[in-house]
Amino acid sequence: MTITLAQRVKKVLSDNKALDMVEMDVSTLTTSFDTMIICTATSTRHAKSLSKKLLDALQKANIQPLGVEGEKFGEWILIDLSDVIIHIMLQPQRELYHLEKLWVVTERLHHTRRQKS
Repeated sequence: MTITLAQRVKKVLSDNKALDMVEMDVSTLTTSFDTMIICTATSTRHAKSLSKKLLDALQKANIQPLGVEGEKFGEWILIDLSDVIIHIMLQPQRELYHLEKLWVVTERLHHTRRQKS
């Protein structure tokens, strides 16, 4: 069985104690990427550690990210793997931006518009 990129990411994050992990299929909402994974870190140190361990695991698998943002402060780290986007967030940032809700609302609007057509 072949492990998908999203499965690989979730395993590394889970093994390193990422909290409240959510995987969202956004392929019908954007052509930019297919999957978004969001998780919570307990501290900036934990967020930076999750990011480093994930990037190390990806490098060992010969997978290069297109970009990494937010590592300096560690409150919200975004890792762009082209088809998979990872958000490692502290709880206050996750509650403030509530990305899951944003994408669910977007999906409802998208679905409503398709039904009217």
